[in-house]
Amino acid sequence: MGITKRLRTTALASAAAALLMGAAAAQAADDTIKVGVLHSLSGTMAISETTLKDVMLMLIEQQNAKGGLLGKKLEAVVVDPASDWPLFAEKARELIEVQKVAATFGCWTSVSRKSVLPVFEELNSLLFYPVQYEGEESSKNVFYTGAAPNQQAIPAVDYLMSQEGVERWVLAGTDYVYPRTTNKILEAYLKAKGVAAEDLMINYTPFGHSDWQTIVADIKKFGSAGKKTAVVSTINGDANVPFYKELGNQGLKAEDIPVVAFSVGEEELAGIDTAPLVGHLAAWNYFMSVDAEANDEFIAAWHKFIKSEKRVTNDPMEAHYIGFNMWVKAVEKAGTTDPDAVIDAIVGVSVPNLTGGYSAMMPNHHITKPVLLGEIQDDGQFEVVWETPGLVMGDEWSDYLPDSKDLISDWRAPLRCGNFNVATGSCGGKGS
Repeated sequence: MGITKRLRTTALASAAAALLMGAAAAQAADDTIKVGVLHSLSGTMAISETTLKDVMLMLIEQQNAKGGLLGKKLEAVVVDPASDWPLFAEKARELIEVQKVAATFGCWTSVSRKSVLPVFEELNSLLFYPVQYEGEESSKNVFYTGAAPNQQAIPAVDYLMSQEGVERWVLAGTDYVYPRTTNKILEAYLKAKGVAAEDLMINYTPFGHSDWQTIVADIKKFGSAGKKTAVVSTINGDANVPFYKELGNQGLKAEDIPVVAFSVGEEELAGIDTAPLVGHLAAWNYFMSVDAEANDEFIAAWHKFIKSEKRVTNDPMEAHYIGFNMWVKAVEKAGTTDPDAVIDAIVGVSVPNLTGGYSAMMPNHHITKPVLLGEIQDDGQFEVVWETPGLVMGDEWSDYLPDSKDLISDWRAPLRCGNFNVATGSCGGKGS
């Protein structure tokens, strides 16, 4: 055989092999549904978000053990946006355009959600967002499985007013959109309830803030005016550790100035000495200590998956549990992972939550949830001291802000609007 002919034969064989490999890869892709996992595994938010990556891997493994979805295996595609808000958008685009994920589960902070939102809307992909947030948003492409303000912040304040007799309020938060908007709503709500401006102290600190001595001293002084005072905390991430330590250092006990936190759960408390914090509060829609069969089964499965009896569960993990199961049910109902078909199919879908009931996806892409207040115990768990008598539907637009009070969201046909103004009878735009 001549050299030219041999080279040509070799080239043809290589091309054929490449075609076979490509066909095999395409076949493998056809047999797999990719699921994006977009959580910080490094940086200031890793303390909270790493466990959410882990629970998504567990949920995907469990679904595959049931036979997968639509006859295909689910494949987790994990990326690390590293607590870098612009990087969230880059990683979201990579998941959708390059990895071709059918849906993404991720983000913690509202600034990360705001960063990725235009990407999900532009590329018409689905994001399931599992953390409490400030409201004032409703997107066709986002499903908000964490609490809106009326499912966490407002019930917590009502409890402190009615049960604890609180008259002065410290609104302490990390300096970004979630604390600022939540506190704007709470300030309007408290003033509507008759709280004077001088009985409000509002303070913001950057992500990762560590020197709390002066701020805690100011809180202590503010609370010494003879009126019962409480701190409403929207402090996020690893800044919580030195904040609570400084409360203990300065002897601020729960019976003196209670703190109710919206971003501190079992995972955050696992890293600190909780003895000085006993009696302080957190408002969530789930606690690990909830007595329910579904919760017992979830905790057992989690410990087996993570290979540690010491690892805790928390509220955003439950939100991913709910959101993932809603997505699975909607895909099965639609018979496809096509985003528009899933968006239409998911409204009205109801799945078990971990507190012993069911949560449903509403037309505004928020879900129904119970509201629980828990008191920190010395073992880092929470004792539920109060809960709503039933489920609360998430309100995407606050009744207490003048620009929002007339807005509703309904993503069903024929309205398909995220910010429909009931006073003018018009849709203000795409609702994000």
